[in-house]
Parts: sequence; C-alpha cells; structure tokens
Amino acid sequence: MSLIKNKINSENLPKHVAIIMDGNGRWAKSRGEDRTFGHKNAINAVRNAINACNEINIPYLTLYTFSSENWSRPAEEVSTLMNLLVETLLLEAEEIFSKGLRMHVIGNLNKLPTLVREQLQRVVDLTKENTKGNLVLAISYGSQNEILEAVKNISSDVKEGKVEIENIDEKLFEDYLYTKNFPPVDLLIRTSGEIRISNFLLWQIAYAELQFLNVLWPDFTKDIFFQCIVDYQNKERRYGLTGEQIQGQ
Repeated sequence: MSLIKNKINSENLPKHVAIIMDGNGRWAKSRGEDRTFGHKNAINAVRNAINACNEINIPYLTLYTFSSENWSRPAEEVSTLMNLLVETLLLEAEEIFSKGLRMHVIGNLNKLPTLVREQLQRVVDLTKENTKGNLVLAISYGSQNEILEAVKNISSDVKEGKVEIENIDEKLFEDYLYTKNFPPVDLLIRTSGEIRISNFLLWQIAYAELQFLNVLWPDFTKDIFFQCIVDYQNKERRYGLTGEQIQGQ
C-alpha cells in the first residue's frame, strides 16, 4: 500500500475534486514527438486519477477534457482528440461501469461530432444506475459560456413569470448551471506548472483549495493525487471566517 495513501484522513476527504489536465504537448515535445503523442500517452494519468478517487471514496471527480477554446487548435489535433476520446470510451466503459462509477458530461455538447456524442451517451446510459462515485467529463466546456447561458435562461424565466427577481440568489443561480446536481468543488488541481484557471468551473471553485503542480499530465500518478489530498487536509478552510470561529464550531 502507498505510504502517502496511509497519511490520508478518511474523515476529511473533499467531496468534489476537479483537475485541469495540462502538459501533454510539452511532455511530447520533450521526447521529440508531436502534441498528439502526448494526448495518447495521457490515458494512464486519467486512469490513475479515477482509480485514486475510487480507492479513497471521493464521490465526485471532474476532468477538464476539452475546453470550448480548444476548438481553435489545429484541425488535425482536434480530430485526434475526438478520435482518442471515442477510442478511450470504448476501451474504458466496462472498467468505469465495473467500478460502480456513474459518468456525467457537461459542456456545449452540440458542437461535438455525432459519433462522439453517441459514445458519450452510451456510457452515460450504461452507468446511470451506479452509485459508488461520479466521474464528470467537461467536454467542449467553458465556464463563461455556462454562466452566460444561466443568465439568459433566468432572464427568460423572469420574463415568462416563472421566477421572481427578488427570489434570485446563489442557490437558484446554481440550479441553472451544468453542475446543478453536483456539490461545489473542494479541491482544484492543475498540472504542468501553469498558474491559471483557464475558464474552468469559475462559479463552482469559489471556495476551493487550489493546487498547481510542476508535473506534466502524462506523468501524473496515484501517489501524486494522494499527496494532493494530504496537502488539502493540512489546510484550514475558513469560508471567510476567522480560524478561531472555525475552531469554535
């Protein structure tokens, strides 16, 4: 058993971990390969994150799989990513199901190729009765677009008399987001050494702990994930209160 895993306090686990999986291109370049080589070799890192969450019973894991901005990348790279996503889902669907995980997908899915949408829906349907944990794939996702769509939909409901302006609060607003059925993010991890959020879950990470790792995504291991959990547990989460107030609760 991992020595780092043994340090984890099972009574103080985050309910929702989100990961910005960054560094595939640089990992490939350092090996004299093109960017697509990095994407293909990132699958083990994805498995490591999923398995680590499953082993310690973290109920929600959200992976930033493909951003709304990624559509602007070279066509060959986008095509490779889409094909790789389908291949991975075909290979991993049974594994996800057997672990008892339920898969969800968030984002502007209408932009995805038909085959990708169909494969995603197949795995969502296959796992919809699972209750061990939740794997959320953010695909064609951009948080600013998500928030704007929520504002438009609330405005439409106000106009139609379905919502009263004075009743609009944080809870109501969250009901219009893709993540309305998920808890807020407790821990956000980004690999590759970059220190930015990149339009990912901007509302949902309001009080999340943020960890930026100098590790390229294909090198991400279960022990790295476990260390992130240990570091998270060493933080005092105050939600705007003082440390004394938290200790007195």
